[in-house]
Amino acid sequence: MKGVSFVMDDKNRKRAVIIELKTIEQNQEAVEDLLDVIVAESRRDEPKKDWNEVKKSLKKKGKL
Repeated sequence: MKGVSFVMDDKNRKRAVIIELKTIEQNQEAVEDLLDVIVAESRRDEPKKDWNEVKKSLKKKGKL
């Protein structure tokens, strides 16, 4: 995407993202999608939770 750059480390791994403000203003939805992907990728190795247990917990807290 034009206006989006990644900062790489010495092993060519992505370490940061730079998004021009003009790009954010003009492509807000696409930038939000990009950020969602970045967050999901960063959490890839986190332990998974069973949906039924999460739903049960949310109901118990009155949030569902």
